[in-house]
This record gives sequence, C-alpha cells and structure tokens, in this order.
Amino acid sequence: MKKDFLIDYSSYILFRAVAFIIGFLPIRVGLFLGERIGDLLYALDVKHKAIVYANLKVAFGKSRSPSQLKKLARGFYRNFGQSLVEIFFIPFADEKYIKKYVSFEGYGHIDEAFKKGRGVILLGVHAGSWELSNIICASLGFPFNLIVREQKFSRLNKLLNSYRRKKGCKLLERENQTRQLIQVLKNNESIGLTCDQGGRSGTIVKFFGKDASMASGAVRLALKYGAVILPAYYTRVKGPYIKTIIDAPFEVSQTGDLEKDIWDNLQRLTRIFERKVEAFPRDYLWSYKTWKYGAGRNILILSDAKAGHLRQSQAAAKIAAGLFQDNGARVNIETVEVRFKSKLASRALSASSCLSGKYSCQGCLWCLRSFLEPQAYQKLVSMNPDMIISCGSSLAPINYVLTRENLAKSVVIMKPSFLSMKRFDLVVMPWHDKPPKRKNVAVIEGALNLIEEEYVKEQAERLEKSWVNKSKVTGSQVSIGVLIGGNTKNFSLTKKTMSEVINQIKLSAERLDADILLTTSRRTSKEVEDLIKKELANYSRCRFLIIANEKNIPEAVGGILGLSSIVVSSPESISMISEASSSNRYVVVFDAPGLRAKHRSFIKHFSDKRHICLSDPDDLKTTIEDLWQNKPEIVPLKDSLVVNQALRRIV
Repeated sequence: MKKDFLIDYSSYILFRAVAFIIGFLPIRVGLFLGERIGDLLYALDVKHKAIVYANLKVAFGKSRSPSQLKKLARGFYRNFGQSLVEIFFIPFADEKYIKKYVSFEGYGHIDEAFKKGRGVILLGVHAGSWELSNIICASLGFPFNLIVREQKFSRLNKLLNSYRRKKGCKLLERENQTRQLIQVLKNNESIGLTCDQGGRSGTIVKFFGKDASMASGAVRLALKYGAVILPAYYTRVKGPYIKTIIDAPFEVSQTGDLEKDIWDNLQRLTRIFERKVEAFPRDYLWSYKTWKYGAGRNILILSDAKAGHLRQSQAAAKIAAGLFQDNGARVNIETVEVRFKSKLASRALSASSCLSGKYSCQGCLWCLRSFLEPQAYQKLVSMNPDMIISCGSSLAPINYVLTRENLAKSVVIMKPSFLSMKRFDLVVMPWHDKPPKRKNVAVIEGALNLIEEEYVKEQAERLEKSWVNKSKVTGSQVSIGVLIGGNTKNFSLTKKTMSEVINQIKLSAERLDADILLTTSRRTSKEVEDLIKKELANYSRCRFLIIANEKNIPEAVGGILGLSSIVVSSPESISMISEASSSNRYVVVFDAPGLRAKHRSFIKHFSDKRHICLSDPDDLKTTIEDLWQNKPEIVPLKDSLVVNQALRRIV
C-alpha cells in the first residue's frame, strides 16, 4: 500500500513537471522528442518489442519480410512515443488546434447517424493517439461520453480525468455505469467504445486469419437499443497532423438468434478494422497480446527426414494437441522438412546458433537464410506457430531461432546440440543420454512414440482388412509379431543370426499353434531379406510378410503390434523396441554381437525394468514359450505419460 502511494505520488509530480516543461515547447519539437523516446523504448524495451514484432508477423508475415516487419515495429514505437508526448499537449488542444492539425474523412456520417435518434456509438480499436482521439470526438459539437475505468494510481487518474472533462468529455464512472450508458443512448448522445482486446470474456472472431478475443459490448447495445455504430480510426499523417476516418453507419444484421447475430456483426466489424490496420499498421497498439485468448493453436513439427525422429515429434505433438483441446482449443499440426544447403551448412548453423540471443534473432534470421534451402526458409518464415517441436540435434538451433521469432513454446527431443537446455521450454531426453536434473527436462526411458491401445487397434484393423493373408489363417489364438531392423553405423544384423532367429520362431509357432506376422525395415540388408523370403514366404503359418524395401506399408508396425500376442524384435533400434514396449504386449528382444556399450546399457535397463525379455537367438523358443505359459505381468513403457505431465506445465 505504502509502495503504491509513493509511486502514485511521485508519478503525479513527475507528470505535472513534464507537462509544465513541454508546455513551453513548440508541438513539432515535442513530437520530435516523442519520436526519440520511441527509439529509446525500441532499443530498451526488448520484451514488449518482441511481442510487437510477433504480432506484426501474425498479421503481415505472409506478405512482408522479417526486415520489413522490423521496420514496422520501429515505426510503431516512434508513433507510440509521439502519442505519449501528445498527452501533455491535451490542455492546449482547443478548437484552433483541432482545426489546424486534425482532418476528417466521412464527417457527414456523424449527422446521418444522429438523425436516427437512438444514440451513436463511435467504435474504434486501440490505435492512434488514444487520449487525443477522445478530445477530438468531444470537440465536434455533440455530446460525447467516455467510459473510464478506475486506474491503480488515483492521483494520476484524477489528473487525466480532469483533462478529459475540461475538453468536453462526459465521463461514465464505474458506479451505475450500465444505467448511465443506457440513458446516454436514450438521450441520443454519443459514446466512445472499442471492440478489440476482449480478454477472457470476449467473443472469438477471426482477426488477420487467426482467432482473437473481441469486445462485443457495442454490438450488444446496437442490437438491444438500436444505437448506430460508426466505425472510426485515427491515423497520424505526419508529426502533429492527425486524420480521423469515420465510416458510414454500420448496418447491424438481425436474425433473431442473439448469439449468432453478435458473432456475425462483430466479425464484420473486425474485418472493417482489419482493413484499416492493414492500411495504417503503425498506429495500432501491437504491444498487447491480441491473439492470446483465441481458440486456435498451431503446432509446427520440424523434420530432418529421419523417420524415427519424425515419429517422436509426432508423438509429442499428439500429446500437446490433446492438452490444447482439453482447454477448448482447435489445433492445427503442420510438418515442414528442413533442408540444409549442405552438410557444412548444417554444422555452420549449429555453431552460429551459440551466438544467438533471446531477442536479437527476432527479425534477423540471417542464419536460416544463409544455411537453409530457399524453399524451406520461405516456408518456415511465413508460419506463425504457437509451439515448435523437433527431434535431433541438427534441428534444435532452428527450433530456438523460430521460437524466438514467433514467441512460441519450444519442445526439443534428444540433446539440443551445443545450445544450453535453458533456452528451451521443454527438453525431452532419454535416460541413457544422462540428462541433467532441470525443471524443463523430462526424462524418458526409451524413444517417444505414437503407440497406444486405440492406435494399435486402428492400425490392426487396417492391416487385417488389406494385407493379412486370409488363406493362411490357422484359427490360432496366438500370434507372434516379428520386427526386424537392420544394419546401422556400428552394428550389422548377420545372416547367421537371422537364420537362428527364424528357426526358433518357427519352432515356437508350431509348439504354440501360432501365426507369424513379420516386417523388415528400410535398413534390412538384401542378404537378410532373401533369407526371410526363402524361409517364410511360403510358410503356412506366416500370415503377413512385408519386405519394406519392396513395399513399405505405413500401418505395418502398428498393425503387427495390435494383432500380436508376443512381439519379437531385433536389438539395434531404440525406436522399434520402445514402440513394442509401449504396446502392452509381451516383448522379446534377441541379442546380437556388435552393439555399442551405450546401446547395450539401454537394453539391459529395459530388461531390468521388465519392459522386455532379453534372449539369445538360440534360446528364443524357450523364452517365447515360457512367457506364454507363465503369463507374467506386462510392464509397458509409460514415456507418453511423463511427456504429458511435462507439457501440461507449458501449454
């Protein structure tokens, strides 16, 4: 309380002192100082400048380059600085001042509106010299009323209200405000209202193509009391010269459905002001989070063309979308493949990102322009995501730069290259990468994936309908799913190992009266593919066999997981093992030589946690039969739940 009193008192004294000094200055000099104040704010007020730029990008990002948006942001700040200084000139804004510096377009519409005798609403948005615009309206020779809200600092509030009253504004205070407002309209007087910045209780309409909350008060009054709405916009021509644009009386449409009428009329009014803002963008108050309460949310997935990375990003996006939808939002997910000009360009971008700052990247994007292919760059800079998700170290720098460009939430999966994890809203890292203990780091056991009961059921239905060999149906209640990967940088899946694996699976199928469903991957060698086809293509119990390099079926893995009772997987793929372990099925991973120590640690961890059973190839038959006979409790992977809880904190 004491702190507020001191701030209020000192602000009041400072305001009076500045007003006294500025009163001796020519208005052009004062507004020149206002421009310089705007330049100073542009340089120092980095937080709000970022909001201004991000909002401008939502409105004009598809038609203007980042450098043009940056220029608009500077122009807004200069105009804002002039509007601040203009407040001190209000005591001098007499009839002579108005005639000299204020021009009108559509002045005749005012008389036309008053002739209806039901009151006039001068409807605007937060644009132009806001305090001076009220004085302009009050000086036009008709009763003008203004709704004022009680401000935090009472002395400063009373001083501004005294300025308004002296210039002819009638102020409607909080007490009995609604009753006074109705009486104003019945007396055929005018009132100034705005339709933007609707806040939590506003009506959601489209503003520059994106959901925004708008105030519906003016439309409600027009529908209920027949008041005439005059859309008005104020723009600074140059220096002290202001242009006031009064549109023709707005034709309010009425169908009898109140909520529909409110939305339809408010959307039409919003489009009118959208065109005004587009024509005079520097006048609009861009520092307000205009689209904060909108119902639409855009999620951007950055792809490096690696299927495993993309699936993890898609899984995170699906979880985030669910959380947004729980809050009543409509979600759009879009994926963009990021293409570098060269491998050297990828490394150069990673290195240059270390020099990027929290606010300095916004409107620059030199690194993206220099190192990405033009088509990928143009696609990325034209988007306005609310959340950006990427997987893989090469994409983390791009995620960071675009996040700062759009003031979006950033989610990176896996260790983010050279960048500090503090730069991201959420980092999802697997246990085997030894993640640090931080609030923004979610630790998972394997690789994030899309596998859940509903998903595998849907994929199984698709697979069974289109691809499963009906002529080989045995009537068995048991199905063994087999997921075969292949060679990696440090691992080779040999023909010898696979020969033993296939033999053991066939023996198990005979013993358990089971069917076999098998898919290879793009990494599977030709030698292993030929062996699999030789052993299983004509085998009576093999209901489904897909060679991915010959025909890649999108629902193969999910469908096999959904149709299988037991899943056998090769050991080299963390993603594949994680997907199998998330399916709530028994999972057997056969061992093989050549795995790195880190990867072997991952498999051991999964085995210790009972997500999988680890088996030697020549012991597969025994392991499969023991699992099916003893039916131990299945311990599925729950990485999605971990990520869900982490995302909940930032959505």
